[in-house]
Amino acid sequence: MSRLIAFYRGQEPDTRGRTIDDMWSWDHRRLEMIHDYIQWLFPLPEPSRFNPGAPLLSDRDIAVLQGDPVLQDRVRRSLDLMLDFFGLQRKGAAVSRGADFARVPWLEPLNHNHLRLTRILLFLRHAGLRAEAQGLRACLEDIAAHEGRDAITPRTLAFWRAAV
Repeated sequence: MSRLIAFYRGQEPDTRGRTIDDMWSWDHRRLEMIHDYIQWLFPLPEPSRFNPGAPLLSDRDIAVLQGDPVLQDRVRRSLDLMLDFFGLQRKGAAVSRGADFARVPWLEPLNHNHLRLTRILLFLRHAGLRAEAQGLRACLEDIAAHEGRDAITPRTLAFWRAAV
């Protein structure tokens, strides 16, 4: 079993000794200020420039994630954590603005959270949660069209569309 799958099952910590349950308990301030957890919650096949100790998503990991409904539910829990942080909410695969959307810290040009959103979209697709990825992308496109015209660049939108 890979270290990533063991982490997602709650059997092993990340390289800094934090478990997935620890991360799921973090508040918004911590999610904003700490930058090396997102690569564990939403790993990709490519190495991270910002967290070289993060796991790489292998073809075997992808197959395990796609074939295990319990792991997919755990991925959804990570997604819900981040959606709440972004002021969003999920019902099934649909994503919409949540009650706290007005306080979002990421609707500004070149915000690092735009990269986090790209990572989340890519990982959801790899993990077999394409409907959730499409729901998030649709919500982000709506936000860009209405609240984020000056904050979300056409280049960022192109990344989000290509991710799904």
